[in-house]
Amino acid sequence: MKRLYVGNLSYTVTSEDLQALFAQFGHIVSAEVIEDRHSGRSKGFGFVEFEDASQADAALAINGQEYKGRKLHVSLAKEKTERTGGGAGGAGGGSRWRGADRGSDRGGERRGSGGFRDRDDRR
Repeated sequence: MKRLYVGNLSYTVTSEDLQALFAQFGHIVSAEVIEDRHSGRSKGFGFVEFEDASQADAALAINGQEYKGRKLHVSLAKEKTERTGGGAGGAGGGSRWRGADRGSDRGGERRGSGGFRDRDDRR
């Protein structure tokens, strides 16, 4: 089996549309438009998996073709990589923004030489 990445899709394209578009090249195992997990709206890309690698190779011919007003970007999909650990999750790391040493971000602790004053520093 061989999987293709299909990018620059119109946000109106459904998984069924993708299936119909690529069916001319052979037996499709799966066709999926990726959607935002929260809104359910298309992210503008998807994947098509063919039973036979030669069919997937033939389907690469669609690359650059216009479909529903957008030029498709079709390429071989990259293998999924295992995600290890969690990383910061978008909230951790970067202590300079979480109050660790805020003074140095604003020109040091030299009051009166520019930078910002604390809310309670009234003149």
